[in-house]
Amino acid sequence: MIHVAPLTLDFNGVRLEPLSLDHVDGLRAAAADGQLWNIRVTSVPEPHRTQAYVHAAFEMQDRVAFAVVDVASNRVLGTTSYHDIVPELDRVEIGYTWYAQSVQRSHVNTSCKLLLLSHAFDTLGCAVVGLRTDNFNFASQAAIERLGARKDGVLRHHALRRDGTVRDTVMYSIVRGEWPEMKAQLHYRLERHGHTPC
Repeated sequence: MIHVAPLTLDFNGVRLEPLSLDHVDGLRAAAADGQLWNIRVTSVPEPHRTQAYVHAAFEMQDRVAFAVVDVASNRVLGTTSYHDIVPELDRVEIGYTWYAQSVQRSHVNTSCKLLLLSHAFDTLGCAVVGLRTDNFNFASQAAIERLGARKDGVLRHHALRRDGTVRDTVMYSIVRGEWPEMKAQLHYRLERHGHTPC
């Protein structure tokens, strides 16, 4: 049975550290990089709601939230989480992920996913890691599919968006047996694009 606890993970110039109120200003600045709160299909907080967003993460019993930090500059680049943790099934999901627009489609997402997936499978002993996204968040779906996750299906009329509309949720997963090849592929992708881990 897995036990997921807050910790700090570091790889390829990116650090994941337990989300705290010390990150509020950095998250606010990251969200302002692209005015991400205006994207209807994400959960990025508006500037005046950033502190409440962090408090909400603390209150979720089945979520371990991280700030994504650039090691060289100590700049907060965004946030990500383990969530919907089911210890009895050795299952976690990775989500609540968003990054400043200036680092999207860079090495940051691949590095973060390598950190979280490696910890989930290689350290915690997860049997499966899930990912989910809004049915209209095509950029997120493409990013998840580039990782190599498999689409499980769509949960219709599943969750509320911030604007009060109801979304369908696209569900993906990675099982333990798929991880070694996926891990090799993610390392290859980083190296091919000149982000060879130090």
